[in-house]
Amino acid sequence: MPEAVPLDFTEWLDRQDAPRHSSRATRPSDIPGVLRSGELKVVYQPLIDLSSGEIFAYECLVRSTAPEHSSPPALFTAAIEAGVCGALGRRIRELAIQNCPHAPLFINIHPHEFDEGWLVQPDDPIFEHEHAVYIEITESVPLTHFELCSNVLTEVRHKGIMLAVDDLGAGYSNLRYIADLSPEIVKLDRSLTHKISKDVRLQRLVRAITSLCIDLSARVVAEGLEHPEDVHAVKDCGAHYGQGYIFARPAFPPPAYTRKDYQAAGLTR
Repeated sequence: MPEAVPLDFTEWLDRQDAPRHSSRATRPSDIPGVLRSGELKVVYQPLIDLSSGEIFAYECLVRSTAPEHSSPPALFTAAIEAGVCGALGRRIRELAIQNCPHAPLFINIHPHEFDEGWLVQPDDPIFEHEHAVYIEITESVPLTHFELCSNVLTEVRHKGIMLAVDDLGAGYSNLRYIADLSPEIVKLDRSLTHKISKDVRLQRLVRAITSLCIDLSARVVAEGLEHPEDVHAVKDCGAHYGQGYIFARPAFPPPAYTRKDYQAAGLTR
């Protein structure tokens, strides 16, 4: 089971941050300080329903203004080293819900967050959103985390949260995860969708993977879409939703997108 944590996140931050106030300027990797300082923000990227051309949901993506944490991997690496990965995830979820659009949300969960108990706390912000919330876990969750991951996911899904498996097709793929976790959504990595319109073998592969996911009652998101012909190709392969720069880049405020935009981009036929 994940490590127990106090129910009040603000009190926890106060206790973590108090001894560090005097040395904040000389501790650039002080993650508890980052959580309090306003250096984090969340941007939103829409997922588009490929049948209607309208927004289905938004993915929430963290950004940091601190140079040493300029990328999410660097930010989470520092948090893991500090033993506060779960608290970082909790803060990101707070920001995501505070500023969110009136739409379903996809929120990423780092595998190491399952080592801590923040996600299962009854006051977690994801339980406050009035629309559906999908927590995204990477398809490459280590086997050492799989049992713990399954237990935590079972608990939060009983409370109405849904599951998306991200990055299917990135590196080593274990399709057994899809069968065991029974996610509502599977997201295909851009390595499977980039220039798919020019690669017949890739189309066959994506069509087969999509068919398998549908057989397992999962809907499919094609990520990394940049060109109209690739949108048409993933639609032909059976994907339900699309995400990528062709629709909108991650931004705040959340980008708008309508069926008129979809039609203007030549994505209907």
